[in-house]
Amino acid sequence: MKLKFTKMHGLGNDFIVIDCRAIKSIELEKVAANLCDRRHGVGADQLLILKQSNNADFKMEIYNADGSEVEMCGNGIRCFAKYLLDQGITEKADLEIETMAGIIRPKVHGKLVEVNMGEPILNGPDIPVKMEGRIQAAPISVEDKTFEMTCVSMGNPHCIIFVDDVDNFPLAHYGPLIEKHELFPNRINVEFIQVLNDKEIKMRVWERGSGETLACGTGACASAVASVLNEKTHRRITVHLAGGDLDILWGEDNIVYMTGPGVEVFEGTIDI
Repeated sequence: MKLKFTKMHGLGNDFIVIDCRAIKSIELEKVAANLCDRRHGVGADQLLILKQSNNADFKMEIYNADGSEVEMCGNGIRCFAKYLLDQGITEKADLEIETMAGIIRPKVHGKLVEVNMGEPILNGPDIPVKMEGRIQAAPISVEDKTFEMTCVSMGNPHCIIFVDDVDNFPLAHYGPLIEKHELFPNRINVEFIQVLNDKEIKMRVWERGSGETLACGTGACASAVASVLNEKTHRRITVHLAGGDLDILWGEDNIVYMTGPGVEVFEGTIDI
């Protein structure tokens, strides 16, 4: 079977987007693992699948590079919204997209996409984490080290840890250990944060199923929430990531808003 795809990125967090509305049968877990392989496939952090929705304008399914399906991706939803307009699939700039995390509402403004990411989930079992109540500055031990973590779900689970020097932090060592810690029944995305001032943070991320990536939109949102909860920043901040910057606002209405780019890289066709 030949598949047409579009390669996109949001701050270097890269995606393969495929329109599967007319495809009856396809093993998406296998396709994701093959296409996202950077040596033997197209190469990407995640595969985004366009499907019809009965509840929204369109449906987006998300698969990690290891083939696992996930609930939500902030950079992915921005790229997905841009894809829909750029490909002429819709003319609507204000969209409703069905995801495993619920209905997400992106608005396309030229090269930028603002996304209503919904309300953060702070209750441990709902994230899910095997701890009760809000998890804020709670201890987590891995090997010889104990960190303080704050856990937030933005439709997918995040563990945020504040560090003094994020650039030199051994993320590749501690990231996977925390991701697979027994406290997290569905594994977890791990953000390491350095607070620059009350309006800026610097973030590196270890993504569940993908490893370290250049950016993570839901992670930036979760980190902004954690920064406010721990009284480190204001409610509107700039999150500096390896791939670029995101503007995040945790509004007084308890809604998190994310604004950033979604960029088409190239189109192609591949045999699967």
